[in-house]
Amino acid sequence: MALLKIETLTCEYRSNPLGIDIKRPRISWKIQSDLRGTMQKAYQLQVTANDQDFTTTIWDTGVIQSDESIHIEYVGPELKTRTRYFYRVKIWDNFDRESPWSETAWWETGLLTSDWQAEWITPDPAGIDPLSEPAFLLRKEFSLKPGITSARIYGTGVGLYELYLNGDRVGDELFAPGWTSYHNRLQYQTYDVTGLLQDGSNAIGFMLADGWYKGNLVRENNRNIYGDRRAAFFQIHVTFDDGTEKTIVTDNTWKASTAPILFSEIYHGETYDARLEQAGWTSPNFNDQDWAGTIIQEMPITQLVAQENVPTHVTELLKPIDVFVTPAGDTVLDMGQNMVGRVRFTVSAPRGTQIVLRHAEVLDRDGNIYFGNLKFAKQKVEYITKGEGIETYAPHFTFQGFRYVKVEGYPGQENGLPFENFVGEVIHSDMERTGEFECSDPLVNRLQQNIVWGQRGNFLDVPTDCPQRSERLGWTADAQVFIPTALFNYHGGPFFTKWLRDLKADQLPDGNVPFVIPNVEGGKGSAAWGDAATIIPWTVYQTYGDKRVLAEQFDSMKAWVEYIRRQGKNEYLWNTGFHFGDWLALDAKENSFVGATARDFIATVFYAHSTKILRDAAEVLGRSEEVQEYSFLLDKIIEQFNHEFVSPSGRLVSPTQTAHVIALMFDMVDGKAKERTAYELNQLLIQNDFHLNTGFVGTPYISLALSKGGYHETAVKLLMKDDFPSWLYQVKKGATTVWEHWDSIKQDGSFWSDQMNSFNHYAYGSIGNWMYKVVAGIDMDTVLPAYKKIKIEPKFAGISFTHAKAAYESMYGRILSSWHLTNEMVEIEVEIPANTTAEILLPKARLVDVLEGNKPLVSGDIHSYMETIEGVRLTVGSGSYHFRYRNESGLKPRFTEDTPIIDFLDYSEAVAVIEKFAPSITKPPAIFSTKARSLKELAELQEASLTVDKVKAIMEELNKLEWEAVLVN
Repeated sequence: MALLKIETLTCEYRSNPLGIDIKRPRISWKIQSDLRGTMQKAYQLQVTANDQDFTTTIWDTGVIQSDESIHIEYVGPELKTRTRYFYRVKIWDNFDRESPWSETAWWETGLLTSDWQAEWITPDPAGIDPLSEPAFLLRKEFSLKPGITSARIYGTGVGLYELYLNGDRVGDELFAPGWTSYHNRLQYQTYDVTGLLQDGSNAIGFMLADGWYKGNLVRENNRNIYGDRRAAFFQIHVTFDDGTEKTIVTDNTWKASTAPILFSEIYHGETYDARLEQAGWTSPNFNDQDWAGTIIQEMPITQLVAQENVPTHVTELLKPIDVFVTPAGDTVLDMGQNMVGRVRFTVSAPRGTQIVLRHAEVLDRDGNIYFGNLKFAKQKVEYITKGEGIETYAPHFTFQGFRYVKVEGYPGQENGLPFENFVGEVIHSDMERTGEFECSDPLVNRLQQNIVWGQRGNFLDVPTDCPQRSERLGWTADAQVFIPTALFNYHGGPFFTKWLRDLKADQLPDGNVPFVIPNVEGGKGSAAWGDAATIIPWTVYQTYGDKRVLAEQFDSMKAWVEYIRRQGKNEYLWNTGFHFGDWLALDAKENSFVGATARDFIATVFYAHSTKILRDAAEVLGRSEEVQEYSFLLDKIIEQFNHEFVSPSGRLVSPTQTAHVIALMFDMVDGKAKERTAYELNQLLIQNDFHLNTGFVGTPYISLALSKGGYHETAVKLLMKDDFPSWLYQVKKGATTVWEHWDSIKQDGSFWSDQMNSFNHYAYGSIGNWMYKVVAGIDMDTVLPAYKKIKIEPKFAGISFTHAKAAYESMYGRILSSWHLTNEMVEIEVEIPANTTAEILLPKARLVDVLEGNKPLVSGDIHSYMETIEGVRLTVGSGSYHFRYRNESGLKPRFTEDTPIIDFLDYSEAVAVIEKFAPSITKPPAIFSTKARSLKELAELQEASLTVDKVKAIMEELNKLEWEAVLVN
């Protein structure tokens, strides 16, 4: 029987979300079909309230003729507070098949109205100093009658909290309630605690620590940014089988004490004295007679919102791969991976034994653990034993960025540390993994792993720049340059929706966007930093088809563009104010962090880019007047840019790699000027021996610009370089995440300045976007977002790669593009999810050669194809496809008279042939002037003793060679 069914139902991106406050939630589903070319023709969606059997629906769409299967908005009766809604879907397809009803899914509302009865409470200052460092314990006992049918806890706390009920931890979320623009928005969480309550006596307890709310951030001794009081705000709703309810809330009847956590800070770590534990404090019948009281506390909180982001969890456990003693005599654990999270350990030791863990990312060149790049962050965890058998501990309210852990005070460590007693717990926002990439080069595969680990380490509730030093802030530029890569690796819909709402909340009245979000740093808006306000919502929209986030952020996007427009005397150029420029570029002047590309050049390019995004967003949202206004503005900016920064002959006035990259990437030049810009970018890289010198602005786009400009082989050479500066230099130096600097570890083993040297800084990991989109070839037609119309266009280049594969779990389902090259054949595998179509390019294929599923393409069931100069282009529907065709290029390099000399240098056989006819041409000093020129050019100019006849002889001999297909390092 033919298969057609619904799977993976989600509501607001999540499966069965508990406690949402969205009044018109959106439902999405994926379709599984065993027939190629399956498209949804119609759907029916039913919703019930507290009725899993669907005996009475509150909203039934009936049969809707539509192919839409993502973000279907609920438009039934107004949702009620604290109610579970069940839903199911069925569809009809283009083969006139009707699916069965999907499995039932649900969402449950949180507190939608003024149902809050709780008060903010904190310990009574008469008993506990509200500014004291130890974490607070808050507790209350209450009694329940028999017949409990359901129970929920709604609430939040500042800074961070953990929740306990009847002796058990509630949930496994960490760092609740998360980091938001606290003065504007504070998330509350919802917990189903039905199974944790009991008839009769019950007890609830909270533990409160400083966290981001009032802990040390940005600068030494900079505390209490949002407030100077920790506080809790919770209520429990219990429903009984007789229909009655009981509510328990935070008020001044609660009791308070201090915790064994004597100190806990995001940057500095945690101190825990197990001797101070109060056994049973979260259980009934605990004697809290000596505990202090609580008071109602006025808090500077203006809006409570239900949890928006996915929770933060422990997502993986890493066992140490080694323990060793350094030359300095330190005992050090090696986790084998630069990770973010914490170490959990077990110990049996006499009472009062003090164990200290100090965390670091790397060893210095002498093999000693290196703490210099942490700035004033301590990353130190201390545990004092209670001496009652085996004890287990992991810190509660802090995280570290580390690979190495210095251990002090562990019993018997002088005779060898039992590293089986230690485990690393990897912590980050628990996003769904959606992307994968692999290829034939093991160093590139390690780079891909480094990119993913860098994202995991820096996506802990906000997109931070680094997770180890005294910074860990939501830098806007890092987030915007990395977001295309980020959304391939992981599902970032909820993550960025939440962060964008904080950006909008923290945006200044004049439209300026602070450097970091949430805004704890201040600062005026900079080009490429503030543009996160436009780039990120647009990328989220393109990736997920989420018009709502675009609509929510539109005023913020517009305010940013208008802020730029008001700067300076010429509204079509941005040539005033502070800018970071091409941050950390290698063409910077000595003792400067800012690259050589003119800052007003960069600023004007990003002004145009944000204006284009704003125009396109207005078009999506049907705002026709703004489409017209910002189309005109964009044209004027580009016109002024060309007048100011491009010579009449088409040469850019800023002769840097980055200038050429962004001018190409954002379509600032056209026609002959565009051709020249692409050519000169390629020449700049040749002159630099295929090494980049770009920084934060140029690096994310350099490979894309090269491939787009017709120089894909140069982009591949750039990636494959493994000496400084390059992506693979870091890999060969042992990196397991992406570095902040191209030479965070220098060639002699020394370090970049301690002032700013992160070994886990994802920005340069933005190369991943090019690897997925261009090398593997998974892209979309942006007119139909969310990969509704997929483009599969892999690009081959020389013999650097013989295989590449990428897979992406889109809103519609899995997309796969995988290719293998042999000397004789090209094989390409493609998967397209149901309810989508795809355009596929088979590079360099001829129609008569192509087999699909071992059948000639022309006799198969694919009816739309044509042969072009690029290869064979196909239009297909959903399904799996396997293409094979002759590899006319084989696996050997192809040279012509027009090949630049530098391209021969990768192959020892080619170098030997050229040297035979033109001695020393490939060696210094001649190579410095000849490398960018072709053999034909050199012969025409009568340089290097080359003649036209010698060139022909060289080409004839090269074409007779049997290539080993091994690159020269």
